[in-house]
Amino acid sequence: MNPECYPRRRLLCVSGLSPQIVTETVYALAVLSESHFIPTDIHLLTTVEGAERARLTLLSDEPGWFHRLRADYGLPDMHFPLEQIHILRDAEGRLLHDIRSVEDNEAIADAITALVRELTADPDCAVHASIAGGRKTMGFYLGYALSLFGRSQDRLSHVLVSSPFETNANFFYPSPTPKVIFANLPDQRPLDASAAEVTLAPIPFVRLRDGLQEHLLDPCASFSAVVAQAQRNLAAPVLTLDPLTGQVRCGETPLTLPPVDFAFYAWLAKRALAGRAGVCRNQLTPADTAEFLAEYTALQGDMAQVVDLVTAALKEGMEPAYFDNRRTGVHRRLIRALGSTGAQPYLIHSDKQRPLSRYALTLKPAQIRFGQADPAKDDKLVGPDFQNFGCYSHP
Repeated sequence: MNPECYPRRRLLCVSGLSPQIVTETVYALAVLSESHFIPTDIHLLTTVEGAERARLTLLSDEPGWFHRLRADYGLPDMHFPLEQIHILRDAEGRLLHDIRSVEDNEAIADAITALVRELTADPDCAVHASIAGGRKTMGFYLGYALSLFGRSQDRLSHVLVSSPFETNANFFYPSPTPKVIFANLPDQRPLDASAAEVTLAPIPFVRLRDGLQEHLLDPCASFSAVVAQAQRNLAAPVLTLDPLTGQVRCGETPLTLPPVDFAFYAWLAKRALAGRAGVCRNQLTPADTAEFLAEYTALQGDMAQVVDLVTAALKEGMEPAYFDNRRTGVHRRLIRALGSTGAQPYLIHSDKQRPLSRYALTLKPAQIRFGQADPAKDDKLVGPDFQNFGCYSHP
């Protein structure tokens, strides 16, 4: 479905001291664009001074440029209350006046990431993000966050304004009829606002959302943690299985499988390591069952009673339903740990030669290891303070 067809259409902008980028972007989207993406609500991420300028110039009764834009072009209501002017916070949680340190830089990255994650969590909305305003780092983080969390219906753009209107503090959008404004100092010559040209420049971006772990879609995950996982998913896959602990490591991501699922996965991993063909779930042999039970028995050690129960359940051989249950259990945990895209190299794949399809790991033998895994390197998940995030406050 096209972005303009979604019931909720959210415009997300970053700005510094030029709140005009909001009206310029709305004008480009709702008036100029052939698709007429008309936002149902607008969010602005900015600093203390930027928030005050947006309040006074866009949302006041006078001059109220946002309300003027809607009236001049007959645009429908767009939800843009003061509460959706989000003031960024510094590393100490104080309202941000400017980005002055590495810690402040990390704080705004987490805050921008959090809001993009929140807005894109709604399946019934399309998000259009504009990187036209604010510090370069703000625009970069917004674009990067949309690459991490954006879906097929989400878009990224930059708005371009012709000279001499681009840096003019009195220009907010091209007026439908001639309107005189004055150029910046020292020129101050009269200009016709209706003659300005505004262009929306779409920015293509790579969508990485499907490759993220489930917990990275939660509000507490930091920008750096999300980027680290995305980077790990791009690395060449390496599978390590540790029978002593039941731990599987996919690249640098550890996960623990239930013993019976670990044994099932180890059975197929050893076949792949030996270069053997996959197994046919509809023609599982007594040798296949024996290989699986050998892995399970070795893993369980002195848990003889459990081994006996599993052995008894498979005394007539492994049924297709049992095979499917084990495969489903392994896949569910792999996808939860790695995301649907990141899990793909580690899944048990079918060659799709029905009705005698064979199932196997498609990793090369050089990518599979058995032995003790490295200690887990857990990412520290740090998120912004959500207690006050998104609440407008002016100095």
